[in-house]
Amino acid sequence: MVKVHSKALDQSIEINRILDKIEGNTDGPTLIFTAGIHGNEPSGVFALVKVLDAIKSKNIDVRGKIYAIAGNISALEQGVRYHREDLNRMWKDERVKWLLKEDKIIGNEEDYEQYQLYKIISQILEEDKGPFYFVDLHTTSSPTKPFITVNDTLLNRKFTEHYPVPLLLGIEEYLDGTLLNYINQLGYVAFGFESGQHDALCSIEKHTAFVYLTLIYSGAILRTDIDYNSHYTILDRSTNDLYHAYEIVHHHQIKNGEDFCTKPGFTNFEPVKRGQQIATSDSAPVFTPIKGNIFMPLYQKKGEDGFFIIRQIPSIFLSISALFRKMQIDHILALLPGVSWVSDQKDALRVDQRVAKFMAKKLFHLMGYRSRQVDKNFLVVKNREAISKNKEYRNSTWYRNKF
Repeated sequence: MVKVHSKALDQSIEINRILDKIEGNTDGPTLIFTAGIHGNEPSGVFALVKVLDAIKSKNIDVRGKIYAIAGNISALEQGVRYHREDLNRMWKDERVKWLLKEDKIIGNEEDYEQYQLYKIISQILEEDKGPFYFVDLHTTSSPTKPFITVNDTLLNRKFTEHYPVPLLLGIEEYLDGTLLNYINQLGYVAFGFESGQHDALCSIEKHTAFVYLTLIYSGAILRTDIDYNSHYTILDRSTNDLYHAYEIVHHHQIKNGEDFCTKPGFTNFEPVKRGQQIATSDSAPVFTPIKGNIFMPLYQKKGEDGFFIIRQIPSIFLSISALFRKMQIDHILALLPGVSWVSDQKDALRVDQRVAKFMAKKLFHLMGYRSRQVDKNFLVVKNREAISKNKEYRNSTWYRNKF
């Protein structure tokens, strides 16, 4: 066991990798909550312990199984984001394959942490019944209103639309190797929730509310078994001035060895103008290249992402994209000049931007593709929808749209 401290509560608790597990008496979903993937984010850990303790003490009837898992427990013990490598940037296919070939984990501390997490998640997927729901709980270094990060599949959208918090769609295009992206590539419902600033007391409160809502929406517990309205209201009041969905339009990535420092006072979703100074890099000013809303400005020593700029996604765009994806209109894209399938699986397209100059990222997003720039001329876009395990969820109340 390791001891984890919350500055917000001025309290410490002892935890194992599996914080807790509840197995219901009847069949139902399997929920896998992770928290503390970053060791300076203990809020989700304390919220999960609180919720599962309450479910047990109140004898709340549970359908299916609930797992609460701690991420980087050695970093949690020391209250640092990570030791040598960001555990939430290590979940790339080649990294996982390498990890499983090793007889002993002899690299850095995060190798061991990832190996343990992988073993637990793999065992759950092998032994338990679906439908599976993966939820990763986080906090931010700057003050923020709560929001959900989600890979943009219709399956993820359909489930997360129940929450009264904004969605940030498509972050996987900018953050490589996240745990959620790895899970999403397996086709399951998976999303993250950012509740607030690392050491704010309200972050634990919002994490707690979010966990309860997730248990209800997935069908693990009944809304009549808890004070549903109060948990819903906690989140709703925090975000009622925000739009439903946003996308990233700019990413400022910090280079290795760069001395990056964000100017004080910026908060998530705050409007910014083009040309506004937001930070300094090696003592030189850093200006915003476009207008929008600032997102996740970095106010901690460790991290590779200086800031993002996001913009609202109009509701009509979301509706059209859902229609196009259901109709599988994307298959006509390979008939266009400069566009071809990467393989016979037809889940990824190669785009020669010298020929297909009209093929903007927004069009691919509309069709359900995520993009990766190979070089200055070529773009590879991968179908997000092809891997979704829709059949696993079709009997769920929310999937039938009767919640």
